[in-house]
Order: sequence, then C-alpha cells, then structure tokens
Amino acid sequence: MHNPGHRFPAEERLAAGAQYIAGRPAHGTSGRTHAVVDPATGDEVYTYELAGRDDVDAAVAAAREAFPGWAGATPGERSDALHRFAAVLAERAEEFARAESLQCGKPLKLTREFDVPGTIDNTAFFAGAARHLQGQSAGEYSGDHTSYVRREPLGVVGSIAPWNYPLQMAAWKILPAIAAGNTIVLKPAELTPLTSLLFAEAATVAGIPDGVVNIVTGTGVVAGERLVGHPDVAMTSFTGSTAVGKRVSEVATAAATVKRLHLELGGKAPFVVFDDADLDAAVNGAVAGALINTGQDCTAATRAYVQRPLYEEFVARTAALMESVRLGDPFAAGTDLGPLISHAQRDRVAGFVERARAYARVVTGGEAPQGELKNGAYYRPTLVADAAQDSEIVQSEIFGPVLVVLPFDSDDEGIRLANDTPYGLAASAWSRDVYRANRATREIKAGCVWVNDHIPIISEMPHGGYKASGFGKDMSAYSFEEYTQIKHVMFDNTAVARKDWHRTIFGDR
Repeated sequence: MHNPGHRFPAEERLAAGAQYIAGRPAHGTSGRTHAVVDPATGDEVYTYELAGRDDVDAAVAAAREAFPGWAGATPGERSDALHRFAAVLAERAEEFARAESLQCGKPLKLTREFDVPGTIDNTAFFAGAARHLQGQSAGEYSGDHTSYVRREPLGVVGSIAPWNYPLQMAAWKILPAIAAGNTIVLKPAELTPLTSLLFAEAATVAGIPDGVVNIVTGTGVVAGERLVGHPDVAMTSFTGSTAVGKRVSEVATAAATVKRLHLELGGKAPFVVFDDADLDAAVNGAVAGALINTGQDCTAATRAYVQRPLYEEFVARTAALMESVRLGDPFAAGTDLGPLISHAQRDRVAGFVERARAYARVVTGGEAPQGELKNGAYYRPTLVADAAQDSEIVQSEIFGPVLVVLPFDSDDEGIRLANDTPYGLAASAWSRDVYRANRATREIKAGCVWVNDHIPIISEMPHGGYKASGFGKDMSAYSFEEYTQIKHVMFDNTAVARKDWHRTIFGDR
C-alpha cells in the first residue's frame, strides 16, 4: 500500500482487512483486489481484497445472529449506545474528515464543516429518535375488543451506498436501521470504502454489539447482487443511479423471499428564478448549489430556469462568479473545488459538454485545467446557456460541475419546465413574493423544494424523491417507516364476546 505521508493515519488499522464482520476486520475472499485512488493526484492510497459471495454470507450470518439481542434491547439501551457512538465520532472527527477528503477529493474544509458534522448530528438525532418508536395508542373500535399497534424491526437490512458522500450515506443507511432494532450489512462503493469501515469500527468502540453493523467491500455484480438477493435479508436500501436502482429492484423482486425495498436514485434539480428574485442571492445560490461536492450530488442545482427579464444578467454574473472559484489541492486551505471522483467520471462529464457545443453556448469552463492539477480528475466549473429543453444536457444527469441555464416567460412555463424531466428529487424557487413561492412549492413535483436557498439538509427532515428519483425516505423519523413493520394486536375484552363470535360463525354447538 502507498501512503501519502500523514494524510491517512488510519491505514495501519485497516491493514487487517477491508471487510468488517461481527465486530472485527477481515480480508476479502474473492481473490481480487481493488485500489482506492486519490483523485487529486492519481496516486493509489489503499489496496484491499474485494469481498466475495462467502464474505456476504458471513456478514449476513453475523447480522442474523446479532438480531435477537439487539431487537430485544430496550429503546433506552439502543439510544444510549447511539449517544456513545456520536461521542466517538466527535472524538475522531479530524480522522474522518481527512479520510473522506483523501478518497473522494473533497476539499478538507467541506468534510470538516459539512460531511463529518452532519454525520455526528445525524447519529445524535437517531440516538434520540430511538426512544420514540411509537405505534398507535390503544383504542376500542369494535366495542368488545381493545386494539393497539406495535412497530417492530424487520431483521437483517442489506444496504448499498454510493461514492459521492460515502460517510454520510453510510450513516443514512445504518443509523435508522439500527435505531429501529434491525441489524445491517452495508456495501459501500468500491472507490470509497474507507470511512464506512472507520464508521463500523467506531460503532464497536462505542459498545454497539458485534454483528449489528457489518461492512462488505466488493463489486456490485458479486457482493451487491448477493446481498440484495440473499434469502436472510429482509430489506434492501439502495442509493445510486436510476439505472442501477432498476437492476437492484429486479434482483430483489426475483429473490426467493419477498423484500422491503427503498430506493434513493438520480436527480436533475431545477433552480427556478422568478423576475422578482434577489438576483445577488440567486447567483450565489446557483453557484454554490451547482458546484457543491464538484457537482456530484443528486440534489445539486443542474437546471436554472430564469425569467426572461433577469436571464442575460444572471448568465453573465453566474459565469463571472464561477470563474472566481479556486480549484486546487483538497488539503489546501484556499481550495474551493476539488476533483471529480475519478478520471473516468471527469471524461464522462466532459463528453456531455463537448456534445453540447453543437447545440448550445458554453459560457465558461468546459475544460480540464493543466499545470500542477493535470494529473488529477479536475474539471473547471462550467456554465451552458441556450440549450433546448429536450436536449441531452438538460434531461440527463451529468453529475459534475455543470449548470445549464434556460429562459422562461410566464410562471406557468417556469413550473412546467421545472417538472419536465423523469426525475423529482429536489428543486428550489427564488422569489420575494410568498404567494408565488408557495405556488412553486405546491406544484413542483420533487421530494424537497427549497425557497430562496438550495442544498441545505437537516437531520429532522426527510430526504427522498418522486418519479424516477425513487421512493422512501432517508433521515428524520419518517425513515422509520422504511425500517419497521406494523403489527395490529387485538385483545378480546370478555369471555362472552368469544362465545358470541364463535356462535355467529359456527352456530350453536
């Protein structure tokens, strides 16, 4: 393994293996290895053995064995464990921030201020939420019977997380599942397993029992499909592209057992600027919303619709602000934007922009920087204008630092264009008029609509999409709907009622 100096201090601990099963690291048994590459330099920083089917089976068996004890713990006991978990994460915040920056190319200031604090907050939220897994209170609905509703865990959850927010996505999958009393096997993306492994290790340090949190680091076609189709996995939760989400759905449906399915898929978020908007705020919001995490965010602002009186000024000012964004070493204090996750992803993004030159105007960007950044997977912030609504760059998810701007005339047209994609994950509306903004929040079909902002999330509120962006919710107490099942319990209040019911069905005996 190659270690770039002090950047990855946890490497020695992970040398014991990149699977985490039953509370301890283990080596993968597939016979294949995979390298984690620093996308800022192209250097290999960690090489590990990929998981095979046997590793998945071992992880599921560990989770199944741990389930009765964890499900049988009181809500207070699970809550206490999660509070300790949040404390361990806070103690190791810098280690997590540096590992996340290293494997993803994120600026260290982003992981320190967003990814890691958000994960700690999410852990603390579910520590509290674990004590409030309530069903419906008792009621006498038939006269002679008393009913109540139990909310119970499902069993073993199999989850698959993407590479764009590896730490936060591990938390979004693991925390609601275990807070509800389930156990879990998580497969992170092959490109970015480091912080998922550290997250599971921190769970063990916090006293969460062995087998409750397990990690398998393998390919989608081997480890992923085995996990989704495993007969002892009660539920699959997947975050990633819509195309892969369809494959996950096919494998889960074809499995021998009936499974719960939760999918958080792609997005193509509209950014609708009405002619009464605060233009300064909208321009700043567009650049921040489009470029966060180098645009590798399914809720990123990707389609800006600007009412015609503001259109040309918005284009000019957004381009100027994009040109001031500083690309550089993710560990340097002055860096605003890091590389894409890989050279392959950079080339994919560049392909969209190059094809768009035939039918649209590339206002700024549209190229990879040279000089000292040439070995990294960098791509300049890019603004494209005057594309047709039905063009590829408007309709397809690019997943890079590219914003497309289109004009609209009436409010009706702006909302219609915002809804005119297969996706419906997130959107924003920009207006000083509360009635105009409220109409947009009502009529835009997306799981989240921000007003005069774009991108913030909080642990108390749900995250999930409409249409091809999937179904089900991450974060918030609403996520418990995915990770629990409802049981109706009914008590007969009188022996007479039983006799009368028997007589009604079978007659006198």
